[in-house]
Amino acid sequence: MFFKKNRQPGWLALSLNPSSVDLVHVKRAAGGKPEVTLCDTYRKEGSDAATLARLRQEFKLDRYRCTTLLKSSDYQIHPVDAPNVPAAEMKAAVRWRVKDMIDYPLDAATVDVLDIPDDQDAPARNHSVYAVTARNSVIESCIKPFNEAQVALEAIDIPDLAQRNIAALFEREERGVAMLAFYADEMILTFTRGGELYLSRRIESPLAQLLQADAGRRNQHFERIALEVQRSFDHFNDQYSHVPIAKLLLAPLPQDIGLQQYLASNIDVPVETVDLGTVMDFPDVPELEHPARQSQCLQTIGAALRAEEAAA
Repeated sequence: MFFKKNRQPGWLALSLNPSSVDLVHVKRAAGGKPEVTLCDTYRKEGSDAATLARLRQEFKLDRYRCTTLLKSSDYQIHPVDAPNVPAAEMKAAVRWRVKDMIDYPLDAATVDVLDIPDDQDAPARNHSVYAVTARNSVIESCIKPFNEAQVALEAIDIPDLAQRNIAALFEREERGVAMLAFYADEMILTFTRGGELYLSRRIESPLAQLLQADAGRRNQHFERIALEVQRSFDHFNDQYSHVPIAKLLLAPLPQDIGLQQYLASNIDVPVETVDLGTVMDFPDVPELEHPARQSQCLQTIGAALRAEEAAA
């Protein structure tokens, strides 16, 4: 009870990387910008559990709601026709729907459900949801170092939703946004409106490969990216013609390589480079003014933007 009364508002997200741990704490204020109060990266010393135990003591992590992220390779997202059941029974019903979509026994699966908003002005049609599936063993492996370090996890999120949380900050006037972000091994393209995820695509495209390419190779990468993005827009417009997309958000990159200018000349919507400083406050974390730092911590910041009401 003591810790619940003295808990910090908001969420603290921890991302376990191969050689480091990122920590981000975000507070949300009603009617104001979210505030990043903490954004640090610490080198691992010993195992994940040993590093987390050290951070638990240093940051008094029991004062926070803690969350972490699965890796993209650890889960799948399946579009599913929503069963005609009460909301309280939806997850159990969807669980049975995905049994033929996964290549392991249903008893070995963890399943969660994301709603896809309907078109309120269209004739009634089959409602769709996304089923997010992961092996139980993956979830257990994710939780294990936190348990060993006595860090209580209250949520486990996925990168697609972390990116959605950031994109939602840039939405205006009931129009949706697409967001393209690059991570270590892939790029993720999301389409959101009203803070809801309508579509997510993960495309293999290592960030280091893009940054280190010479001019000729980089232009080939740009062509492929533009083609994938335009195809995704075409597919989205076919599926969700009732959702107007105002712009494509390009997540910050460690360095300017001309991608924003290229996409702006080859994509049918305005392209805007994300600056988190326009939608968030971080007075005590000045390093976040730099695009490279925003790029490095983007997913962890998105995870820490998890809504307050999502807490268990």
